[in-house]
Amino acid sequence: FYGWIVVGVTVLALLVAAGARSAPGVFLLPMEQTLGFSRSTLSLAVSLGLLVFVLAAPLSGHLMDRLGPRRVAVAGLLVLALSLALSTLARSALSLDLTWGLLSGLGTGLVGSVLGAAVATRWFVRQRGLVTGLFGAATSAGQLLFIPLLTGWAQTIGWTGGALVIAGTALVLVPLVGWLLRDSPAELGLQPDGDRVSAEASARVAPPPDPLVMRRALRHRDFWLLAATFFVCGATSNGLVGTHFIAYCGDRGLTPGFAAGMLALMGVFNFIGTLASGYFTDRADPRFLLELYYAFRGVSLALLPFVPPGYSLIAFAVLFGLDYIATVPPTIALTADTFGRANVGTVYGWIFCAHQVGAALASWLGGVSRDALGSYNAAMIAAAILAGAAAVLALGVTVPARRAQPAQ
Repeated sequence: FYGWIVVGVTVLALLVAAGARSAPGVFLLPMEQTLGFSRSTLSLAVSLGLLVFVLAAPLSGHLMDRLGPRRVAVAGLLVLALSLALSTLARSALSLDLTWGLLSGLGTGLVGSVLGAAVATRWFVRQRGLVTGLFGAATSAGQLLFIPLLTGWAQTIGWTGGALVIAGTALVLVPLVGWLLRDSPAELGLQPDGDRVSAEASARVAPPPDPLVMRRALRHRDFWLLAATFFVCGATSNGLVGTHFIAYCGDRGLTPGFAAGMLALMGVFNFIGTLASGYFTDRADPRFLLELYYAFRGVSLALLPFVPPGYSLIAFAVLFGLDYIATVPPTIALTADTFGRANVGTVYGWIFCAHQVGAALASWLGGVSRDALGSYNAAMIAAAILAGAAAVLALGVTVPARRAQPAQ
């Protein structure tokens, strides 16, 4: 089935996008030393990149629904390569904001936010969850792979050399993506999952995207439930744990190296958990999976303040890692089943935007809570309550007709 070639190319693009998103955190100190900019100046550029990455998700989804994933992925890789290459020439705060910030956020947003969801829903139905889990695992693997590579490059060829390596890798992928990636099975006379039909029949199976889908989605209760639960996902994972876990361990008397090891362990089990989640999404009601994931996450966060510092945290790292982004496959599946797979790019783009807004708010409020109260315990308990609320909300999503009554 040619769809697996499309999956392979998409995985490569997601790996590069994940590496580019990991670069600011690794290159922050080397850039401070070589450019002479203050930490706040560099952080502003990174923050602008994250903001544009959030806003690029709905744009990317809309463009993929209208123009197809191939053109958007090629454009995103070109913008990403251009941003990294130009950032090595930046000698002012403004030029750094434009290259390391705005252009980088746009490039990674076009490639790394909605591409996997669009490809999985266009090419697969029976194995959609598994493929979505594979794409989520590729993102985790990209971060795990590139962080040590970027660290080594920063020490040997400098941050500019590392940025040029990623830019060159993105450029190498451009012709490969343009050649091998196809927008839909209909181009090859196929249905999703490789069923062979005529091109005319395939066109009927895959209707064009609805230009007014967001007007319909905004009036649909399920859109707001999915956006709200994904908001909680971002707040409790990337926002609180992803941003503050190392600082939390420092408050408990643990070294940054130990905390980084725990985060790496989370990443390994995140890879496993996301693949498993995709597998189960194809075989179970996604609503019940979301309820289980959020409830499990809430219990983990509620117990974290009571876990003794030290190697006892390994249990938390393993359990929380399994659940870190396991919510992605069932969320995408419910989006596709409710609003149509031709509209996933647009609708999921906005749901993903809610995820990133939750991450940004929790990242900020977690620090505010720590400064005001002297510990992260209140933030952890609040996040646990939010996760419990998300578990309840997930059950309110309507059972999609495709799952309630399997198609003939």
